[in-house]
Amino acid sequence: MSASPQPSRRLFLGMAAATPLAMTGALTLGTGTAHAADSAYVMCYFTESPNGNGTDYGLHLAVSTDSLDWTPLNQNNPLVTPTSGALGLRDPFILRKQDGTFVVLATDLKGTDWSYVSQYVHVWNSTDLRTFTGYHRLRLHDMNTHSWAPEAFWDAGRGQYALIYSAVNSSGHNVIMVNYTTDFLTASAPQVFFDPGYDVIDGDMAVGVGGVNYLYFKKNQTLVGARSTSLAPGSFTEFSTGVAQGGTEAPTLVKSLTSNTWYLWGDTYTPNGVFYAWQSSSPAAGTWTPLDQRSYTQPLNSKHCGIATITATEYANLLSRWGAPAWNRLKSYNFPARYVRHANNVGRIDPYPFDPYADSQWKLVPGLADGSGVSFQSVNYPTRYLRHYNYQLQLDADDGTSTFAGDATFYRTAGLADAGWSSFRSYNNPTRYIRHADYVLRVDPVSTTTERQDATFRVGH
Repeated sequence: MSASPQPSRRLFLGMAAATPLAMTGALTLGTGTAHAADSAYVMCYFTESPNGNGTDYGLHLAVSTDSLDWTPLNQNNPLVTPTSGALGLRDPFILRKQDGTFVVLATDLKGTDWSYVSQYVHVWNSTDLRTFTGYHRLRLHDMNTHSWAPEAFWDAGRGQYALIYSAVNSSGHNVIMVNYTTDFLTASAPQVFFDPGYDVIDGDMAVGVGGVNYLYFKKNQTLVGARSTSLAPGSFTEFSTGVAQGGTEAPTLVKSLTSNTWYLWGDTYTPNGVFYAWQSSSPAAGTWTPLDQRSYTQPLNSKHCGIATITATEYANLLSRWGAPAWNRLKSYNFPARYVRHANNVGRIDPYPFDPYADSQWKLVPGLADGSGVSFQSVNYPTRYLRHYNYQLQLDADDGTSTFAGDATFYRTAGLADAGWSSFRSYNNPTRYIRHADYVLRVDPVSTTTERQDATFRVGH
């Protein structure tokens, strides 16, 4: 089933704007209080699902060791939720401050009422992203408009943090504004940071990359970059070739910790809630190559993310505090936009997002016929398991028979098309593997290259 896209802010404004302003981890390649070298990543986001059951306008976190495959924390539930203003957030952003602690910023908005007026942004402090303290709202301006997608970065020349966001000023269109602060408790009067003469939202910064500062933003339905050798308001000039996949917004720049690769993430609203990514050897090139969806997996139902780097200890402590999900999703190798799900009790692969999303959540439990194997227990129908019947996979209730147990048991092996992925061999038909054919799941003998790809899946979240 397909999702019903949420209306975008661009449609509401009738201009070149859309959903909240993303500022992912404002990459600042400078120095602050010494801390252990970063070796992992944390993503913040909120959630929206097609039928609303997976929608939550609180702060969600996920972690990754490579910035591509993500493990949601706290079962993909929020860690904290605003208690004032709109009582919800969009477009969260994490910044490691100069003292090594974190500040979390977010849009003061719950839902999709793009006409909602707020001169404020949500603010939390955190020493470790396991506890959040000092919650308050920070007022940024007195205009009759919003304060979308806040991000902050350290402006060493000023000795202050620059807090940027989108608002409609006297020009009549969204511009990127800036306020300066040292403590995120009070802020200077707002200034226009970037106004190219048309509607712009979702700014994301990379500071001090080879002596150049980069600002990526949403222009119409594309992600575009501007650059400047200064951080002064008004100094940025558009330069890059736009990238998009459908209606695309919320750019997020991420520098690999292990190579010279840069990633540019974008969030789509056609369909709503799918992240796409592009890569480049440097933002200076101004061109980006699409990344195959096989290469990355976003957290379930995630929207408008921010990404920051963390240490190995912080990564381990986050997993220890919040835990990895008790469920998994299985992504198809050769159709990586599609996930294993049940629909009308038939096992198949369908493109994300679909309704209900919980059809794609599975608990990989010890095999019903052999504990060294696995069985796929449905999360939303926990008495039911995937089993083969006439070689087709279907979702059935466990009847307690040895036949059912055998039909529902599989041995997980190295992926037949990619050893870093997984394949699943049938317990009672050991020459057959789970594979998809015309998007329906079966157990079949596997010999050709295509069949090996059909039988290969990534077990993730």
